[in-house]
Amino acid sequence: MRNRIRPYAWGSRTAIAELLGEPSPAPHPQAELWVGANPADPSALLGDSAETDDRPLTEVIAADPVGAMGEPVRERFGSRLPFLLKVLAAAEPLSLQAHPSSAQADRGFALEEAAGIPLSSPQRNYRDRFHKPELICALTEFEALCGFREPSRTVHLLAALEVPALDHYLGLLSGQPDEHGTRALFSSIITIPPSTLGPLLSDVLAACVERVRVADEFTTEYRTALALGERYPGDPGVLASLLLNRITLQPGQALYLPGGNLHAYLAGVGIEIMANSDNVLRGGLTPKHVDVPELMRVLDFRPGDVPILQGDPGLPGERVYRTPTPEFRLSRLEPFPDKREITHAGPQVLLVVEGAVQVSDGHGRSVTVPQGRSVWIGAHDGPVWVSGDGTAFRATDGLG
Repeated sequence: MRNRIRPYAWGSRTAIAELLGEPSPAPHPQAELWVGANPADPSALLGDSAETDDRPLTEVIAADPVGAMGEPVRERFGSRLPFLLKVLAAAEPLSLQAHPSSAQADRGFALEEAAGIPLSSPQRNYRDRFHKPELICALTEFEALCGFREPSRTVHLLAALEVPALDHYLGLLSGQPDEHGTRALFSSIITIPPSTLGPLLSDVLAACVERVRVADEFTTEYRTALALGERYPGDPGVLASLLLNRITLQPGQALYLPGGNLHAYLAGVGIEIMANSDNVLRGGLTPKHVDVPELMRVLDFRPGDVPILQGDPGLPGERVYRTPTPEFRLSRLEPFPDKREITHAGPQVLLVVEGAVQVSDGHGRSVTVPQGRSVWIGAHDGPVWVSGDGTAFRATDGLG
């Protein structure tokens, strides 16, 4: 497959280039490598010879949806690959954001269509009718903000700053330490008038400097706020970051983010898989459009720790990151000396991140997939085997 690179400004100039074996640093930031059939940037299946044209994966699936994806997947999701696989390489923080549920996406898309808002408009929230749960698996140490922290710990974190101007906001949570108090606090922070936000943020960040010198249990959270405050001066998302779980993933660990989870990826390289959608509601740390009323409708304010997934045993040499999402399943295939069968009733994509993997199917075809490259395996490709000294990520639907 030939895959597309998205050159967002927060991307790394080295990570994707080095994965692909291309000159590093790249001339421009490379943020995401898209592997799949999203209409905005579909992968292409490479022709067998110089005389054979590459074919966009979207066209391959549209020409034979059942052969490409199997009847159960086609019946559930139509003629549309339900997942999108990415390499995400963040050299700078992404925006604070959340994704809608299926019902929210369907409603929001219909309303914006009826209002005549162009799909290309920066004021548009919903690009399609689909939800966008996602999972990120770390390739390097990976830093993130994810979900609202348990309220008593957030009260402790904010109170330790000893900023009098925070007392009103702190009282919203200390007086109601649950999802309702969390909603009230976040709503107040995200709507602070600029004239009030500037002095408050200045005082909070000055207090963060002092708390970092003390080196207490929230040092990482305070450091994160300071870094975000330097990058996004005057942004209420800097204050909001202090309400969220601050997580560091080690390579091989993963996070699952269902609809409504407020999060921001801060730094690192990971493999991301998601339902095939472009719907994003931003909440700060960005110059882009922030629709606060719609964001508040989408967010899940239930606080608590976010589980870190280690991967469960699957096939020999496979670790599976299980989620409740029917659109996708992600697993990691480690080097394995013998052939192992990975036949699946639906579509599959293999992305090799280290070494090389040999893939063969029931039709006698065989291909060697080197680092940074990927291969498409349709439902009707028959029995499929892999072998080799490489490490690969395997993306499938989550129905099986």
